[in-house]
Amino acid sequence: MLPLLAMMIVIALSCKNTRNEFRTIKPEVLKDKIAGGWAGKMAGVTYGAPTEFRALGKIYEDSISWKPSDIKGSLWQDDIYVQLTFLMSMDKYGIDAPAKKYQEMFAKAGYPLWHANMQGRKNYYDSIFAPASGSPEYNLHADDIDFQIEADYIGFMCPGMPQTASGIAEKIGHIMNYGDGVYGGIFVGALYSEAYFESDILKIIEHALKSIPSESDYYKIISDVIKLHQQYPSDWQASWKELEGKWGDVDICGAGSPFNIDAKLNGAYIVIGLLYGEGDPEKTLEITTRCGQDSDCNPSNALAVLGVIKGFSGLPENMQEGVKAISDSIFINTTYSFNSAVTSTYKYALDLITKDGGKVSDKNIMVKTQLPVAPKNEVSFPNVVFDKRVSVFEKNGWIFKGKWKTFEDPSVSNNLAKKQSMYAENAGDELVIAFSGTGISIEGNWFKDGGKADIYVDGNLHRSIDTYYDFANQQHTASIWHVLNLKPGEHKVRVVVKGEKRPESAGNKVYITSAIIFKTAPKKSDTYKYSFEK
Repeated sequence: MLPLLAMMIVIALSCKNTRNEFRTIKPEVLKDKIAGGWAGKMAGVTYGAPTEFRALGKIYEDSISWKPSDIKGSLWQDDIYVQLTFLMSMDKYGIDAPAKKYQEMFAKAGYPLWHANMQGRKNYYDSIFAPASGSPEYNLHADDIDFQIEADYIGFMCPGMPQTASGIAEKIGHIMNYGDGVYGGIFVGALYSEAYFESDILKIIEHALKSIPSESDYYKIISDVIKLHQQYPSDWQASWKELEGKWGDVDICGAGSPFNIDAKLNGAYIVIGLLYGEGDPEKTLEITTRCGQDSDCNPSNALAVLGVIKGFSGLPENMQEGVKAISDSIFINTTYSFNSAVTSTYKYALDLITKDGGKVSDKNIMVKTQLPVAPKNEVSFPNVVFDKRVSVFEKNGWIFKGKWKTFEDPSVSNNLAKKQSMYAENAGDELVIAFSGTGISIEGNWFKDGGKADIYVDGNLHRSIDTYYDFANQQHTASIWHVLNLKPGEHKVRVVVKGEKRPESAGNKVYITSAIIFKTAPKKSDTYKYSFEK
């Protein structure tokens, strides 16, 4: 028999463990916070929409005009309708459905897509399925922002459950992204998850960081923002300038240009807005938007975090009214409205809470405490840096064999600008480019008359490609093929037209616009020191 003192200690510890094992939230509070998250997303994306990519590598200085009625524009924003497609996939196939089912509905949705999302769709139709569809081998946009802007629903339905959120995010995120691109979605999902039971913004950010690998560049850039905020606590522009100096050119997708759609830089802007906004919705929106680049997505994420913290009832009254005015309107290409999205998210949240051992009643919801766990680190493009771009119309570097022709855009009046690409359609037509480096992307057109080609690297068949694309009436100039991680030195790539096509294509044509050459070298972010560290 235990001595009385020992028994009292055991009872005390048992009570303490029971108390710490669960966190309690009232049903009406949970639903209000979910509504706040969705409303913040809607208001934020419309606030920044007119500024999107208007400030590239610089702070947005122009005036920002926004009114609550602008929230109606959220009904056709990809930040919302893409993730609602994933919510619809959950409705149809169940939350535990394989990634391929989610990718299928996403690929067959009737709306246009861009960057990593578009490549994820193209890969589906080329029989490249998740997780390969988001991998750097098949997706040069692997680190782009796409999953980061459409992972909100995951965090919304995982209150205080960062492990559950990360598990869902890992599956969905690898449809279109990899490495830092996936960590962006995991991070924002974790921000929401933490925001249900914590109002201190710095603590929310620090806790959310624990859900991604500390070795990742995404973790490092967010840690840098925290450090910069400590150094310049009242001057967000000073922090922005320091951050730009170190991280501004780390983007494979926008190689050689100030355009940056990288998840981690735009994620850093979310955190700048949250820290310097100090919990004020208007201030948070303005700062996040003025950071530039993808400046509709970033304020959307930032205000959604505040929406979860404050709840719908705690958002500014004008924002509440703007959302209520369209609360039953359907987001394009989905079956969801704001009201039904809130109801569905709430239902999934209760299901996930119960599944994890939580307890749900009419008066209280007890969420079993989860500690964040980071996944294994993935690096999409280790030490890959831009070297140069070579236009297909440059005399040096390209060799053409067969009947290659110039494709001109009839809508362009300038004779030089008319020239868009070179194309060929006969079996055996061939294009060769020699280069020095460790990687290359062949840029071209995905068109409705696109055909197939074989790609050889240094004499060996790398893989076959199909350049057909006419989904959601969209055609595009894109990377039609790439290879990275070659040995440093001289290489030769041959594009051999097959004269073949998929049944739905209107032709066998293969269009080429340019080549981007990459080399292997330390990235600036690996060696750069901030001014106060020098």
